Amino acid sequence: MRSLNLRRSRALTGILAGATLVIAFGGSTVVAAPKVDPGADLAAVRQATNKYKDLNAAIADGYVPFYVCAEEPGIGTMGQHYVKLSLVGDPNEDPLQPEALVYEPTPNGGVKLVAAEWVVFASVWQDAFGATTPTILGQPMLFRPAGNRYGLPDFYERHAWLWQGNPDGMFADWNPNVTCRGTGDNGG
Repeated sequence: MRSLNLRRSRALTGILAGATLVIAFGGSTVVAAPKVDPGADLAAVRQATNKYKDLNAAIADGYVPFYVCAEEPGIGTMGQHYVKLSLVGDPNEDPLQPEALVYEPTPNGGVKLVAAEWVVFASVWQDAFGATTPTILGQPMLFRPAGNRYGLPDFYERHAWLWQGNPDGMFADWNPNVTCRGTGDNGG
């Protein structure tokens, strides 16, 4: 009986957390299955997001700065993330609508679009689709536990370095060819 009550309590906690995120992030609704276009490829993603090379276009479409320029000394940099909050909290991962865009600071004080990133909170994904691991562009998304540098609850994420070559691979988290130019979370 105690086990049943514990499971019910966890289920209720998960439902309430999911409902809170849905309300907080634009009233997105959860559907029965992920709406992913399996035919979307990197060229299609580049085409769909090419306008965001202009940061003003990203801001006009609802992307806002998140955290600071992320870097891992000796490994690489992610860059400055801009997140579209209306896409966060929705378990449907659409390759043509990334939750985040990643920019590298430039020497002249501007920014250069270097990557797209897809993000989904683990609780939202699991409430909608169970214990499976989400995928994007044929790649499994990476699990990041709570207690991370971003202050987020458990989440899944995957980068695609669409506009900046990465010797570690198109879908690696960190890119040694990107720099924060002294504005990063680790001083670089």
